[in-house]
Amino acid sequence: MGDDRTGQRIVPETIRRPDRLPENRYGNRPTMKDVAARAGVGLKTVSRVVNGEPGVTPETERRVQEAIDALGFRRNDSARVLRKGRTASIGLVLEDLADPFYGPLSRAVEEVARAHGALLINGSSAEDPDREQELALALCARRVDGLVVIPAGDDHRYLEPELKAGVATVFVDRPAGQIDADCVLSDNRGGARDGVAHLIGHGHRRIGFIGDMPRIHTAAERLRGYRAAMEDAGIPVEDAWMSLGVTDPERVRRAAEEMLTGPSPVTAVFAANNRVTVTVIRVLAAHARPVALVGFDDFELADLLQPGVTVVAQDSAALGRTAAERLFRQLDGTLVAPERIELPTRLITRGSGELPPSG
Repeated sequence: MGDDRTGQRIVPETIRRPDRLPENRYGNRPTMKDVAARAGVGLKTVSRVVNGEPGVTPETERRVQEAIDALGFRRNDSARVLRKGRTASIGLVLEDLADPFYGPLSRAVEEVARAHGALLINGSSAEDPDREQELALALCARRVDGLVVIPAGDDHRYLEPELKAGVATVFVDRPAGQIDADCVLSDNRGGARDGVAHLIGHGHRRIGFIGDMPRIHTAAERLRGYRAAMEDAGIPVEDAWMSLGVTDPERVRRAAEEMLTGPSPVTAVFAANNRVTVTVIRVLAAHARPVALVGFDDFELADLLQPGVTVVAQDSAALGRTAAERLFRQLDGTLVAPERIELPTRLITRGSGELPPSG
């Protein structure tokens, strides 16, 4: 230390910064004890300021807030809610984060969670039952309060211990397998029936169906709807008109081409999900004659194509919102017995589904 020419006292940097933390605390988050030490107050006073409780003078509150800002202190909500027996977080298990269908659904779940002061943690099962189980149990191990699950598998007994432990769970888009649990679904059978009936109403009798894996609930229900519409119209269905399997573009392309060029070629196609629809559009663009198309699930730019694509639209945001609201009603203790909720679909006509038979 020393004096400059003005007589002012010169303090070395290491002494002039009392807020510097000891070297062994480097990289650690500042605590309420650190804030209390810097502000020169007790730990309880800091707790009152942090939690917005009364009993602190404006001047003391100012000092505490200045210490909080200087140190970059953040309240440990995890510890606080754990003391109350809740973590204020929920998990969302999706099929595929890249699928545009799940974007509005995930956003809706997140908005409901946020309105309830909860954090959403999500992950993708990639349509793998083992990965779904691993992800769901990992979320439970992190003590989420509840789960919203779009199931990949058909046996969910692995969740029974978690349900008994109080983890609220709602299945969405597809029902749970071998357990009794809340589920929120679209009217897959009714929507497919309406879409195929629309094609029949425009004169089509040879209508192809291209869908997802038959073990998937939505794929099986949409096939049932297709069959029901054809039966209602008294139209026998040929095996060559139906194809279920992975939604890989190459598989879908082969299925569509076989239906369009076989001994009894179809004049219309019902594509049972948005990924199938996109591949079928590419096949039809190279096809010599016009073929009518109705797809299940709306998708971006469907209205800008020529012709626009007629679709059976689900409200994926409503699915997510309804499931999340149901989850928080479970957490609030206002629900007793599990229920199956089915939301309606909507036929949107844009031109592709209204083309007449060409042969």
